[in-house]
Amino acid sequence: MANIKSDRNKTIDISLEEGRHYLDRCIRVERPVTLEDVLGRTINGDFFKVAPFLPKGCADLIIVDPPYNLTKEFHGITFSRKDNDAYEDYTRQWLELVLPLLKEDGSIYVCCDWQSSLVIGRVLADCLKVRNRITWQREKGRGAKANWKNSLEDIWFCTKSDKYVFNLDAVRIRKRVIAPYRVNGRPKDWVETKSGNYRDTCPSNFWDDITIPFWSMAENTAHPTQKPEKLFAKIILASSNPGDVVFDPFLGSGTASVVAKKLGRRFFGIEENPLYCVWAEKRLEMAETDKEIQGYSSGVFWERNTLADQYPGQP
Repeated sequence: MANIKSDRNKTIDISLEEGRHYLDRCIRVERPVTLEDVLGRTINGDFFKVAPFLPKGCADLIIVDPPYNLTKEFHGITFSRKDNDAYEDYTRQWLELVLPLLKEDGSIYVCCDWQSSLVIGRVLADCLKVRNRITWQREKGRGAKANWKNSLEDIWFCTKSDKYVFNLDAVRIRKRVIAPYRVNGRPKDWVETKSGNYRDTCPSNFWDDITIPFWSMAENTAHPTQKPEKLFAKIILASSNPGDVVFDPFLGSGTASVVAKKLGRRFFGIEENPLYCVWAEKRLEMAETDKEIQGYSSGVFWERNTLADQYPGQP
């Protein structure tokens, strides 16, 4: 007997047959193209084969979420774990294809787990200016009997040059002030309102305010390693401006494209698995009418697992 979803289960898991019209919206790239040819599109193909046909220096921001060095099945496509030398070679191969696509004043963010981070960070340092290593708390995770539970992932932030975009005010985090400090009776570095006290703080390189998509969230898909929209929203707001081009070479279920669209950026991405292309296009369609990003409201990132209307400063 087929499983029947709860009415509250919003997980996008339509089949290739059900989503054939979404796949028809995707494009194949088998010859040199212009930026206008690919903007706003999902490219169905193998990045290693597609990249040589893309225009050089086209992207202001590149977000890369490559396969971690784990044996993982992605709905019919399996990535097999490699030894460190082979994984380093793999990383250098995709990086050599990605870098020509990045503008000289552009930024690149690369996702990894703690093991692949050791390899990826070393490779990035050879080719780019490493600005920071962000660590974010992934509250889901499987326990281990003989090791610490793995609940953290890394994101390397790099640039090509010393000229790059970083919009600090766009990514401040609003936090409730528990013990307000005053000078001469006036608030010091915080705001006092009738509904409560708050402070907009500078974000650090440890992000503990991210919620992993789950079944009752509209952004959730059946992709096994989907990144949260809020995670990529921080990156896109900080390291691009409205109208800039955001590119993701391993698009998965489309989070980078969807968030870029919601935040007024131009975008394109490449995904090899046609099923994930279907889910990405479905989400892009939903973003036409739903611009919400969980945890981000009225230009403010809110503390994790809180509702915006519980805090002051709402319109």
